[in-house]
Amino acid sequence: MPANGNGQPARKLLIVDDEPLIRDLCASVFDTYKVLQAEDGFDALKFLNHEDVDIVLTDVNMPNIDGLEFLRIVRQEQPDLPVILMTGYSDKELVLNALKAGADDFITKPISVLQLTTTVERVLERHALRSEIADLRHIDRLKNEFLGLISHKLKTPTTAISLFLQNLAEGVESPKDENFLQVLTMVQAESTYLEKLIQDLLYFSEATLQEDEMTLELTDLGQVTTQVIEELQPTALGNAQQINTQIPVPMSDPLLLVHPQKIHFAVRALLDNAIKFTPQQGIIDVRGDQQGNRVRLTFRDNGIGIPEPELAKIFNKFYQIDPHSTGQVRGFGLGLYYARNFIRAMGGQLQIDSRPGIGTTATIEFPLPEK
Repeated sequence: MPANGNGQPARKLLIVDDEPLIRDLCASVFDTYKVLQAEDGFDALKFLNHEDVDIVLTDVNMPNIDGLEFLRIVRQEQPDLPVILMTGYSDKELVLNALKAGADDFITKPISVLQLTTTVERVLERHALRSEIADLRHIDRLKNEFLGLISHKLKTPTTAISLFLQNLAEGVESPKDENFLQVLTMVQAESTYLEKLIQDLLYFSEATLQEDEMTLELTDLGQVTTQVIEELQPTALGNAQQINTQIPVPMSDPLLLVHPQKIHFAVRALLDNAIKFTPQQGIIDVRGDQQGNRVRLTFRDNGIGIPEPELAKIFNKFYQIDPHSTGQVRGFGLGLYYARNFIRAMGGQLQIDSRPGIGTTATIEFPLPEK
């Protein structure tokens, strides 16, 4: 892709006009942009289906799909895409209708080069400012949601432990009571859960809050998976679960080009979910193989499965499945969200297939790098 003077990828400008001279004039003004040209709204929509553009400059009066109709369609499909209308009309009603349809600005014909450049730059600056404000609001909302989630998750175990210790100090709980060992077992379980929550929180923070770029390294996915299995094996054994593995090491030739920590996070999240939602004495199969120029790693369990309405939501941030409707789902609901994001950022795919009462299969797939 062409670059601007700062070495950054050039902005993409889509010019939509049925007059080639107008398109060429606009294109000549924006020589630092990557300029795409469409002769009408229908042609422009085809561009937008396979091109990510930064701004659209469109005439109003065009055959097939005119500028206003094109604008309405764009606002439905890409509501945040900046669109500037060019018109030779000074009709106030036309201007009002365009503003209602979501136009960002106007340029009148005959076109002034100065007006053209200043209008495009102004619209892009406003769009960048709106995006920055929206990002800040989104981050602030996620922060509040996450803090609320942490408070909720930590409240139950800490309350149980605190109440037990208080009763013990006041003599309400006594080792001589028949229910003491039962209560003590419950408190020990809550303490273990609290410890795991804190470990998960630290692990999520380490894996997701780093500001460094996605530095990829040649990595053996089989070795990473084996390490994750060793880490989570005690949890599976505590549930009397069996993890069957069929993972060649190395798993591929050549090795995958991925971020070691983030692929470790993704693999761990998938195996952790399989353990969490598989009943005691259940079976989890982990298999890896290379098929042609692709590497595939699958986690298959015979757990409770995921109902179809829930399947569409599992990658949402903070979303958690509550199969028994207890309201006491363990964890933060971040594993699958970040796992898919990380895998996609490294050029791979993550797919989850599930049938209630039968089990769930999670599949990671990567293309092999060229030798």
